[in-house]
Amino acid sequence: MENALVALSNEIASTVEQAGRAVVAVHGRPRVSSSGVIWRPGIVLTADHTLRREDGIRVTLPDGRTVPAEIAGRDPGTDLAVLKTGAVNGSGFDERAVTELRTGHLALVIGRSPDTGVSATLGVISGVSGPWHTWRGGRVDQFLRLDAGVFPASSGGAVVDAEGRFIGLATLGLSRTSPLAIPLATIQRVATELLDKGHIARGFLGVGLQPVPLPQHLQEKLGRAAKSGLIVLSVEPDAPAGNAGVLIGDVFLALDSKPVEDTDDVQAFLGSEYVGKQIKASILRGGESIELQMVVGERPRRRA
Repeated sequence: MENALVALSNEIASTVEQAGRAVVAVHGRPRVSSSGVIWRPGIVLTADHTLRREDGIRVTLPDGRTVPAEIAGRDPGTDLAVLKTGAVNGSGFDERAVTELRTGHLALVIGRSPDTGVSATLGVISGVSGPWHTWRGGRVDQFLRLDAGVFPASSGGAVVDAEGRFIGLATLGLSRTSPLAIPLATIQRVATELLDKGHIARGFLGVGLQPVPLPQHLQEKLGRAAKSGLIVLSVEPDAPAGNAGVLIGDVFLALDSKPVEDTDDVQAFLGSEYVGKQIKASILRGGESIELQMVVGERPRRRA
C-alpha cells in the first residue's frame, strides 16, 4: 500500500505539472523575470508592478519559446496588466470560480522561470474577507491573503487550489506585509475593461481631504453618531467638487447619505461605475449642514 505522504506528494506534483501548462515567464523588467497566466488565445495576464517598461516585453511560453508581447492595458490600482501575443493559441485555466474559499484552504503558487522552468510553493490561504480598496485606488472583489512563498520571479503567476482550480493571480504589489491573490472576479472585470479601453476609469472629485474630529456639541446638533468627518484642505480648479461649490475648510459628513470618516470611505464612490454619476454630498460649513450635488469625474491619466 502506497504511503499517504508519497501519494500526497505525487498529487501535488501532478497538479503543478498541469497548472504549469498555463503559466509563462514575463520579461518586463531588468535582471529578474516575473510570471504570467495564459487567459485566452493571444492574451496573457501578469502583475502590473513587475512591468518596468512599455516596449520590448517578451514572454517565455511553456514549450520554451520566447516571443514578443505588447501591453494591451494595465491597471496599477488592482496590479493587473494584460499582454497580447499572437504566439498563444490556447486558453489557460477554467474560469469557473472556486466557491467557498476559506481560511486554511491549501494554495499552490505556480510560477515560471526562463532558466529553470516551472516553480511551485505550497501554503494556505491565511485570510479571506470581502471587497476592499487597495492603497493604489483599485477595487478588489475579495481579499485573499496567502501564507505561501511568492518570490519576485513568481509574482504574476497562478494561485490554484488542491484540485488545480484557478483561484487568482499571485502578487507582491498590493500589500506591504504579505502576498495576495488577485481573485478571479476582479481579473474578469478588470481584464475585460482593459482589453476594451486600454485603461480603467477612476472616479475623481478633485479635493484633498483629511479626517477631523467633530466636537460633541456639533455631533448632538447634527444628530450624528459619527465622531469625525473629512475636512477639505485643497480644491482643484475646474474639478467636480470645486464646480459644485465645495470650499477649503468644508467638512464632508456623508456621500449619498453614507457617513464618511476616512478617505477610504470616499474611495468607495470613486470606482469606474460612478464616473459620470451625480452624488449628494452632506457638508458642514460654518457650523451648519448643507447639501451639494456633484458629478463624479474621471481621474486624469498620468502620462508615461
